[in-house]
Amino acid sequence: MSNVEAVMDAAIEKQSIVGAELVVVRHGDIVCRRTAGWFDREAGVPMIDNAIYRLASVTKPIVAATALAMVDKDLIGLDDPVSRHLPWFAPRGADGQPAEITIHHLLTHTAGLAYTYPDDPEITTGLGRTDKSLEENFSRVAQQPLLYAPGTAWLYSVAIDVLGAVLAEVHGGTLEEAVRTHITGPLGMNETGFFVADTSRLAKPYADGTPAMPMGDPQMVPNETGTGPTFSPSRIFNENAFQSGGAGMAGTPGDIARFLEALRNGGGGAIHKDSVALAFSNRIGKVHREDAGQRFGYLGAVIEDPAAANSPSAVGTVNWGGVYGHSWLVDPANGLTIVSMSNTALEGCTGRYPKDLIRAVYADFT
Repeated sequence: MSNVEAVMDAAIEKQSIVGAELVVVRHGDIVCRRTAGWFDREAGVPMIDNAIYRLASVTKPIVAATALAMVDKDLIGLDDPVSRHLPWFAPRGADGQPAEITIHHLLTHTAGLAYTYPDDPEITTGLGRTDKSLEENFSRVAQQPLLYAPGTAWLYSVAIDVLGAVLAEVHGGTLEEAVRTHITGPLGMNETGFFVADTSRLAKPYADGTPAMPMGDPQMVPNETGTGPTFSPSRIFNENAFQSGGAGMAGTPGDIARFLEALRNGGGGAIHKDSVALAFSNRIGKVHREDAGQRFGYLGAVIEDPAAANSPSAVGTVNWGGVYGHSWLVDPANGLTIVSMSNTALEGCTGRYPKDLIRAVYADFT
């Protein structure tokens, strides 16, 4: 695994990544499990094996899988109008007319929702500080006009947060309880949820810089446009903050690998095999996406044209990440699952590091 070692060690040496873990599973066997760098650089603590990370958008496929499991049990339907379950969530189009959003629209980010609402600074989106409940926060989103008619465009958004509110309502408890009942419990993901299982193993978060520096609270980390998400690392400990289906969980590389491998193998008994196949396929048709060569399913992006996507992965590979510093990939054709987790935002998710690391994994193990 010389290519993998070179990529990880180079990122640590130039301090674009402070600490990282990698888990690679090929045909059901762990072929690489490696740590690099620092769990707490300032205290001189090396990265530990199976640390706990704030998951950010790695939360999304877990919540989406919970929805699919509930569909399998006839608790909800993909074509259900969201307003059937959340009467307080019935946004209107830009023309002021009613617009029906379905569970399918939420799962595919084709609902007409956004990820920022500058006209209402009270709205938060899963990473920042808040004491609001799901209804208190997302009823405000429902007052904002949709950006497009549901199903006609694709835009990454708070859709999975709204989905989480639906699941909690239908389950009759918290989102954590719904996720635990249908996914994390059956799959044995005991250290992943809207909690920190062991605070001594919670990775210290860092923000991009030269070098990357300890993250403040709150802290905005700029992306290539000069804007970016505002993080609140303490949010995971705030019991008053709504449980964010889009960004609110914490968990371990081991649990995420277990989850993704269960999906690769047909659902692990938590989701029907046919539902996994549906989730791993293009669910948005010809709707435009900026990412060339990629469509979108129910769990993440789906590679349709590897050359156009500039990816070493096979057709049908599903992938996404989390802005706290993570990236994941499931390549059914090659029997491959990759979980890359780091303590460095945004580089570990959207920077050069995960792209180089994925290429290195394919070079070393396929």
